[in-house]
Amino acid sequence: MSAAPRSLSVPALNLKAQYETIRDEIEPVVRRVLESQMFVLGPEVEELEKELAVYCGSARAVGCASGSDALLLPLMALGVGPGDEVITTPYSFFATAGSIWRTGAKPVFVDIEPDTYNLDPSLVEAAVTPRTKAIIPVHLYGQAADMDAIAAIATKHSLHVIEDAAQAIGALYKGKRVGGLGHIAAFSFYPSKNLGGFGDGGLMTTDDPVVARTLGRLRVHGMEPKYYHHEVGFNSRLDALQAAILRVKLKRLDGWTFERRQAAARYHLLFEAHGLTEWISLPREREGHVSVFNQYVIRVPASMRDALRESLSSRQIGTEIYYPVPLHLQSCFASLGHKPGDFPHSEAASRETLALPIYPELTDDQQRFVVGSIRQFMDAHAHGRLAADRAA
Repeated sequence: MSAAPRSLSVPALNLKAQYETIRDEIEPVVRRVLESQMFVLGPEVEELEKELAVYCGSARAVGCASGSDALLLPLMALGVGPGDEVITTPYSFFATAGSIWRTGAKPVFVDIEPDTYNLDPSLVEAAVTPRTKAIIPVHLYGQAADMDAIAAIATKHSLHVIEDAAQAIGALYKGKRVGGLGHIAAFSFYPSKNLGGFGDGGLMTTDDPVVARTLGRLRVHGMEPKYYHHEVGFNSRLDALQAAILRVKLKRLDGWTFERRQAAARYHLLFEAHGLTEWISLPREREGHVSVFNQYVIRVPASMRDALRESLSSRQIGTEIYYPVPLHLQSCFASLGHKPGDFPHSEAASRETLALPIYPELTDDQQRFVVGSIRQFMDAHAHGRLAADRAA
């Protein structure tokens, strides 16, 4: 399994390659929207909402302007505000905790499982107080959190569960798709997502018709009907152009998920064939879970992670670090009083993880080049660094 030629490059994400496969389907729907001159909400958004509700196994779906708003609007709809607490993970994209903060509530962090990077249910109940109103588990990197355990705690304490499914559309948990596992779920259509638009966009799913109606009002300044305002919402409308594009891409989503999972399986085989699992931990898929691999995240000793990334970059291999600073250590949350060591698994993940290229168009040669390049780096650096780590 020799590495591919040095001339081969592997971008972290290649949206141009995806567009080439759907260009002939996308351009007619773009023209359709342009000719309709209906650019905000409207029939395209309504049809997307229906299709995604069915896809996620949920009764209703409500489009909005971004994945961040898809987290904020549910909190508002549930009446979360100053004096309340919401339990979530410190190892996620900023919007997970930022949405809580925006309501005036307090994010209460609970550490992650070290192998899945998802919220550790065994630690959640100890964080519940009389002020707790909701739990936001994140289906990180495309694998669902342990929703049965989280739901049991929520039921016991009469809490709402909001799924942060921004990275996990299509993922399965015990045969059910994410988006239908909590009271409300939030999705993102940022271009890098498995179902990504040509700009920002988001969506919420729920089985509760009252909540769905409230979400629909809140995204238009709390208005229903026109110019009659029931709540103080804000402007978070999904563009018709994005909805039309997403409807085309939704038809391809399951096929793309299959190809991502094939790519993940190839990575696993290549890492094992190159004898790299002594130093590198690979993504773990729990029994009963089907990940959609929004990211393929490996774990290496912290002493080598940044050097490995630089080495791969020098060979035109794109990578990303999700997330270099856990949320509890972000300066904007300093008033929460957290310090290094409070959430050790999240902090270790921030030092040791590295996301490799993964997308449906990734070729076998590109993956061989990635893993072969990692093997060469380890041959040159790993033994000495690991020996030094053990001596220390």
